[in-house]
Amino acid sequence: MKTNNIKNKFIQYGFALSLLTSLSSCNVDDARNINDEYGQTPEQQLQGLTIVKAPLINLMSNILIVTPAWQYQLQQNLMGDVYSGYMAPPTPFAGDSNNTHYNLIDGWNQFPWTIAYSGVMPNAFKVESRANDLNLPQYAGLAKILKVEGMHRVSDIYGPIIYTHFGENPAGDKFDSQKDAYYAFFADLDAGIAKLKEAQAKGLQLTQDADISSFAGDINKWIKFGNSLRLRLAIRISNIDPSKAKIEGEKALADLGGVLANNADNFYINRPNPVGTISSSWGDTRMGASMESIMNGLQDPRVGKYFDKSVATGNYSGIRQGIDITPAGGKDAYAKYSVVATPISDHIQLMTAAEVQFLIAEAALKNWNTNGQTSATAYANGVNLSFAQYGLDATAFLANSTNVPSNYVDVFNAANNINATSTVTVAWDNSATNAQKLEKIITQKWIAAFPDGQEAWSEFRRTTYPKLFPVKLNKSGGLVDTNKFIRRINFPASEKSTNAANVAAAVGLLNGPDTGGTKLWWDIN
Repeated sequence: MKTNNIKNKFIQYGFALSLLTSLSSCNVDDARNINDEYGQTPEQQLQGLTIVKAPLINLMSNILIVTPAWQYQLQQNLMGDVYSGYMAPPTPFAGDSNNTHYNLIDGWNQFPWTIAYSGVMPNAFKVESRANDLNLPQYAGLAKILKVEGMHRVSDIYGPIIYTHFGENPAGDKFDSQKDAYYAFFADLDAGIAKLKEAQAKGLQLTQDADISSFAGDINKWIKFGNSLRLRLAIRISNIDPSKAKIEGEKALADLGGVLANNADNFYINRPNPVGTISSSWGDTRMGASMESIMNGLQDPRVGKYFDKSVATGNYSGIRQGIDITPAGGKDAYAKYSVVATPISDHIQLMTAAEVQFLIAEAALKNWNTNGQTSATAYANGVNLSFAQYGLDATAFLANSTNVPSNYVDVFNAANNINATSTVTVAWDNSATNAQKLEKIITQKWIAAFPDGQEAWSEFRRTTYPKLFPVKLNKSGGLVDTNKFIRRINFPASEKSTNAANVAAAVGLLNGPDTGGTKLWWDIN
């Protein structure tokens, strides 16, 4: 990634009260580009803080890209949404041989990477550097935290990423190992939360016109999110690096700023989720078979909030990952399966209080200091919060100790049928083993995280839960083991062609070849 010139254009400028009139290392054209960046004069950009607010909005909008919808489709829907078991396409993309069959297409694989390095990292640098120059710690802190939110998702797709070395070398930037990137994430969360607390102490505020999230400029909620994100990442590395994980997890739970505690704290980006367009308008994504098996089998009433009933079956019906769509009616048949429900597409959901409770439930299993919360209590809290998001009552559901995931039946092609792979139930059982308790926690966490397939895929890889159906037709040519599922996406061809030496070094940081079958650093199951 050749980012040095880009980064210089974003951050190397200086002035007293006009900030944009001279550049220390760019030419006159660069200066003019920055002066005209938002169609305003330098004075106008300063007066309304457009110079900080505009890139902040761009940063938030690119964590999961909103427009164009087809880029979201390639950034997440045809990767994480499918690999998590949430959804599957009824469309026979690329002649029925594509990423959903583990035949990874270079043209698809680049989008999470390209969006990150055109929309997340550059805008984070813009906001942070300009906010620091203007002595606006509230915006600088926010940029740090959002950068971590955006880039941990990218690392969880590819592994090593360009993070601490972004913009250092005109010939191409060096990659961090995933371990080094995660340690840098924790350091940036430290710095970001400290900046927000500094702003609070000074009585500074975030203006609502700069914050397109559900937090609407509330610094207290941003601090809660920073702590909650730290807890998520601590749990993510807890199998490979338990000492560091415990330190970071307990730090998150001990911070007086707190964590996301109720549904009023849920973190959304207030932009329509493109999955609604992709599902309803384009007909390119439907319920996944694993989602059907688990939610129908457990008689989970949230299923009707997530999906519409199939016009073919009259029930909530999904598609098994990696089938050949063309036989047995093709898209005309499989498009009759369950569409993503309209309310799900109202916003981009990135973290909820329910998730935090499931994180605490697992932390308690690991004997971390959870301020007295037990796994049983946090588990119940997580389910109750998730149900409450949709106006539902979880009392009967939490008491159910008999329902289990159901077998999958494809009404169009019986060759795709498969028996349920799990007998997990809902009701908590204190006498169960830790493995059984963890399966309950992660299964309910997986359901509650919908429709964020990227996060769900990461947790599946880390824990092996919930137990998903394997891909029906593995077309990877032996690069991905069907029984071990896909573990990552290979580095994009565009990066290999422009930054070959550093990509080669990054491959050396993996525990295997640059394929979908190689596990990430934190993935040791």
